[in-house]
Amino acid sequence: MKIAVVILNWNGRKLLEQFLGTVCEHSKDADVYIIDNASTDDSINYVEQNFPEVRIVQNPENYGFAGGYNQGLKNIDADIYCLLNSDVEVTANWLAPMFDLFKNEEIAAAQPKILDFHHKNKFEYAGAAGGFLDNFGYPYCRGRVFWTLEEDKGQYDDEIQIFWATGACMFIRSKDFWEQGGFDEAFFAHMEEIDLCWRLNNADRKIYYTGKSSVYHVGGGTLSNSPNKTYLNFRNSLWMLVRNLPTYKILPVVFSRMVLDGVTAFVFWRYEGFGHFMAILKAHFSFYAKVGHYLKSRRSPGKSFWKHKFVPWQYFILGRKKITDLD
Repeated sequence: MKIAVVILNWNGRKLLEQFLGTVCEHSKDADVYIIDNASTDDSINYVEQNFPEVRIVQNPENYGFAGGYNQGLKNIDADIYCLLNSDVEVTANWLAPMFDLFKNEEIAAAQPKILDFHHKNKFEYAGAAGGFLDNFGYPYCRGRVFWTLEEDKGQYDDEIQIFWATGACMFIRSKDFWEQGGFDEAFFAHMEEIDLCWRLNNADRKIYYTGKSSVYHVGGGTLSNSPNKTYLNFRNSLWMLVRNLPTYKILPVVFSRMVLDGVTAFVFWRYEGFGHFMAILKAHFSFYAKVGHYLKSRRSPGKSFWKHKFVPWQYFILGRKKITDLD
């Protein structure tokens, strides 16, 4: 199998200085690529001068996370893409477990263990030990439920089937990526990997996690705690539900989510500021504008894969902070 480790870059010289060397050192069995989203800093000059072995794909403009990968990956020949955030530190032998995992032809995508770069004994928010959705479409992970991050004590050193793999470090067969049409570029950023994984599940393809491979993720990024991040998360979640839910569940689940979003908007206003309240309101109007498009884009009757019921209620009201505590 031919693996391409692909890093999407936009004005990220500092992160490339910090992490690209380790990626190259520990990825001798793969080709390393940078897809550049029309950066205006000197990050590409830095890569060309210091890492001549890294191949560069230049996008003519900033297409965001979803569009950036879709455009750049058209120019990369590989059996498996590893979509790797620029703020990830990989570890020695991190690729070998993935080679073994993908010997199973039923597996379309996978992720390693995602640990916190700043607290290396704890799981990181974006992916942790594999992602799931509850019956209202709220995402959570083994090792991370909302803001509670577990300490890594080897409790998730297994290999299991999961519902979604994190975009921070997602391995995916190129064949499956393109058969599903890649990421939805209208998402721009946030939730696009969960949407893609749901489409894979609807097509009876499998998503896996392996605890035999570990990476360390800084997390956050330029949209951290911003109203724009809130807007994208809430809007994209609704689009994702309409496209992927079983047909008979679309109306009750989406209506319930929108009511819950309204409650959340007032909570965000109280604790995060009025800008986040307006972001959720804007997200709903944007959802209305394209709901017809996502109804038409459905490829199958849709499937439910929820593992636990109404996780926000269990977490915030009942105080169940770990996946092992959930009903």
